[in-house]
Amino acid sequence: MAKEPQTPLEDELARQEQEAEVTEQAAEERLVEGELEGLIEEDAAQEGGVGNPEADMLAAQVEELEQSLAEAKDQALRAAAEAQNVRRRAEQEAEKARKFALEKFVKELLPVVDSLEKALESMQEGASDVHREGVSMTLNMQLGVLTKFGVESVEPQGEPFDPQVHEAMAMVPNPELEPNTVMEVMQKGYLLNGRLVRPAMVVVSQKAN
Repeated sequence: MAKEPQTPLEDELARQEQEAEVTEQAAEERLVEGELEGLIEEDAAQEGGVGNPEADMLAAQVEELEQSLAEAKDQALRAAAEAQNVRRRAEQEAEKARKFALEKFVKELLPVVDSLEKALESMQEGASDVHREGVSMTLNMQLGVLTKFGVESVEPQGEPFDPQVHEAMAMVPNPELEPNTVMEVMQKGYLLNGRLVRPAMVVVSQKAN
């Protein structure tokens, strides 16, 4: 059946209806694009914004943990340093005790050495060689034992007077010597590992009048 020709009125209505469909489609497309742009902007705001409570809380926790770790490291270093100082002091005290444990014994032994030296000096020419040699050997043995354990004698004959290790028993004018020079040693002094056990008793020169 052949299609009947449309009137001008029907043509106009069809055109307007087609234009309305195009306009509605364009409006829907613009609406969709606008929604997408809004969602993109909202996501960007959420990602880069400063008002994220969860991120702020995590950052605060991380900072607190870092501070706690730094404090723990500092305390550990201080404790290690203190332990090292304690160990060093203990080693020094032990070394000191080892070096000077014999001090009292040495003091008691020195008069024996003095007696042997005086006995050897006072022997007359009439004394037998065997007697003299026996006293000399005994004295040398005593001095050898003292030397083995860190004892050394102080014999400052002709040296400047030192009040740290010498004890002046008298001062005698002597124009041949500089003032405060040790003229005579009346009794030898002794050191134990560098520490004074007994000062040397000496006679000191002074300026002649």
